[in-house]
Amino acid sequence: MEERRLRDLWKEARELSFGTSGEVERLESPPTPLRFLRDYVAANKPCVISRAATIHWPAIARSLWSDDAYLCRALNGRSVSVHLTPHGRADSLAPLPSAPDGGRGLCFASACSRSMEFSEALHIIAATGSPSSPVVAYAQQQNDCFRAEYSALAADVEPHIPWATEALACLPDAVNLWIGNGRSETSFHKDHYENLYVVVTGKKHFLLLPPTEAHRLYVRSYPAAQYVARTSSSSEVLFSLYWPLRSPQLVLFLMVRYAAGNGRAEAGNVGA
Repeated sequence: MEERRLRDLWKEARELSFGTSGEVERLESPPTPLRFLRDYVAANKPCVISRAATIHWPAIARSLWSDDAYLCRALNGRSVSVHLTPHGRADSLAPLPSAPDGGRGLCFASACSRSMEFSEALHIIAATGSPSSPVVAYAQQQNDCFRAEYSALAADVEPHIPWATEALACLPDAVNLWIGNGRSETSFHKDHYENLYVVVTGKKHFLLLPPTEAHRLYVRSYPAAQYVARTSSSSEVLFSLYWPLRSPQLVLFLMVRYAAGNGRAEAGNVGA
């Protein structure tokens, strides 16, 4: 009886927020600030807005960001952050090569971050998109990276979304740029922001779960780990696990060698 009541409550809450279709609403033109705030922000409902909202941006109207040569000229001499993982999933659960008790467990692994010239970064991102590459590169620095690392491209886009700025009564806290390939993924997470994503070129697939599904996510705590380079000049990516504070430190590693100049990568051995 209690289980049935819980299912009914879950269904009613879901239908109240998203209706009975379960489909994300699509808008053919940008909403007014009032509609955006009332129908989507206040209701915690996602929506997809047509390209009409940003078609006037030079990056889109003139296809500037689809031109690698243009990007390399605009960002010539600038260094950007690139994140490396063996599988393309940064900030995600990963299996441990081994564990202190002799078993195999999971940890929350962050990517190896490296700073490099933009042209080199773009080359590595493209090269590691191959399914045969054992390392995946993804430019996903966040922390307002567009205004910090990619400021030379500022004239190609608007500094903010006017109708969203009016609705939220504030300018963006952060403006980020992501550059990846078909193997780049972002794990399930919850942001404490009202996010607006603009796909300038390529495709990005979103899997959205409403708050009514929180009880299905099975939140747990895991030890933190990070893929790190042995030295600043090394081509090895090491998988290091740090156990919680006041516990002995155990370092485990997964070696992946990659050649930045030609984009080739080859797998190494797992050890501890």
